[in-house]
Amino acid sequence: MLARRFHVLFLMLAVILGSPSLAQTEHVILLHGLCRTSRSMAPMAGALRAAGYVVHNLDYPSRTAPIEELADRVIAPAVAGCEAAGAPRIHFVTHSLGGILVRQYLAAHPLPVLGRVVMLGPPNQGSEVVDHLGSWRLFILINGPAGRQLGTGAASLPNLLSPVTFPVGVIAGNRSINWINSLLIPGPDDGKVSVDRTRVAGMSDHLVLRCSHPFLMGDRPAIRQTLHFLAHGRFLRRPRGL
Repeated sequence: MLARRFHVLFLMLAVILGSPSLAQTEHVILLHGLCRTSRSMAPMAGALRAAGYVVHNLDYPSRTAPIEELADRVIAPAVAGCEAAGAPRIHFVTHSLGGILVRQYLAAHPLPVLGRVVMLGPPNQGSEVVDHLGSWRLFILINGPAGRQLGTGAASLPNLLSPVTFPVGVIAGNRSINWINSLLIPGPDDGKVSVDRTRVAGMSDHLVLRCSHPFLMGDRPAIRQTLHFLAHGRFLRRPRGL
């Protein structure tokens, strides 16, 4: 009888140890923001890999094309690679412009294995900075076609997109290191976009952290909250250390 119990226990341990957790089989696609590179998402990528996810930290030329073109050119091959690898779920974690690329892509390409999406500092309703500076030659030179599409007007690309119909958690920052930009933005902001304009109709959750726009993707509380949302579909309301 004792030998039988040990045998059953051994089989149970073999199943537990030999079967990867759900997170270990799920894929996460990371998309950096305007004028940034995949290096800016490296801390987030490392945390996701440590949690067992298969991570695709994409690099794309954000200044070279309109949002519609960038979305297809960058996201479609990444999704195809995840599907070819047999990913049961594909999540997205984005910073700034990256969130608009995902909204654009998913509006045109339904994804049956779509998991959850976390957006860090997304201009979901555009940014007043673009309203004021978007026609300047220097702004166009630095930010390219995609940057000019991020105004707050009704005809701006973010405002032409439909409400989201998939699980989205938005993390906004309310600290700025760019006081010039902040003078152009009403209400609390992160130096690029106001807290209010990070919101998108249909989102699952929204959280504000004491962080500025350029540092959200490496912020430890933001990383913890991202991991929690991917696992549970909501943010921690009273997290430690915030």
